[in-house]
Amino acid sequence: MNEIFDDSTLTEIAHLICGDEAPLLYRKGYEIAAFFQRAGWDDVPEYDGTPRHKWTLDLLRVRQEDGTDDAKRAVLRLANRLEYYNQQQEYHATLKRLNEILVLDGRRIGEEGGQPVLTRCEVGFGDEVRQQLPRVELKVSVTEVVSDPDLAATVQLRLDEARTCYEHGAYTSAVIMLGSLLEGVLAHAAQVRAAGVRMPKPLRKMGLNDFVDFAYENKWIEHDAKLASELVRHYRNLVHPLAEKRTGHSPNRDTLDMCWPVVNATLNDLAATAAAPPIPPTPRAPAERGRGRNPHASAQRPTPASVARRRSGGGTTAGT
Repeated sequence: MNEIFDDSTLTEIAHLICGDEAPLLYRKGYEIAAFFQRAGWDDVPEYDGTPRHKWTLDLLRVRQEDGTDDAKRAVLRLANRLEYYNQQQEYHATLKRLNEILVLDGRRIGEEGGQPVLTRCEVGFGDEVRQQLPRVELKVSVTEVVSDPDLAATVQLRLDEARTCYEHGAYTSAVIMLGSLLEGVLAHAAQVRAAGVRMPKPLRKMGLNDFVDFAYENKWIEHDAKLASELVRHYRNLVHPLAEKRTGHSPNRDTLDMCWPVVNATLNDLAATAAAPPIPPTPRAPAERGRGRNPHASAQRPTPASVARRRSGGGTTAGT
């Protein structure tokens, strides 16, 4: 059976293939095409000058829609030491980031006979991140995030109900409530804030994943909150019993201990950027900027683990 990846997972895989941030391995457009060939793809098109991430993501989406296992082949090539001759720092950084992405989609990189393989695992975070996430506390009030008083009251009620569900062991109800709350505050931000990036579709047709991406592109939330929000979205979808049956896992206390800090971090970010001016549209970059690493990509994006490192100290705790 072909491996099917969530679109947000494909988006992050495309970032790893492009390698725009140190210490990842940077690849020019024609080098990305060569990467896909080394991954075992047939009929790889020549790079056409489209922005590298868009070109890479479009190829991954098309191959997955065609029912091939090419996305899986690309993932395994990213985890293959042969791709990083004499570049151990880049290899270890890529493998670490790759597993942080895959675990949110219920997978991880294993090894058989010295070769990388894709294995199934419980959706969540690794032990190190699992221990750090509960330290993220809500440091703002709901009214600092939601300007509409009626909506703020509704959001606060859902936050209180999620806490009540948590305290009484109703973990599925609690995580569904948190997902609903998260979508509500992000939808409100999309509706009332001035945005430098255009909305991808009409507001009424956007879902949680769309709102998370839109907030990140407008720099209202940080990358760690964007990536970790995928975990909340996954468990929020268990509102459908058949989805829970397919997953084979019901939320428990550990699930809430992972999901709640994601909501806290997102609310903290939204409050911190509430008065920020919209970011200007990003100009279309040339297809190739010469040799070497992209000069504008020196900063490393945060990972889910940095959610806990970024927030510390006291404040009003929204759960545990």
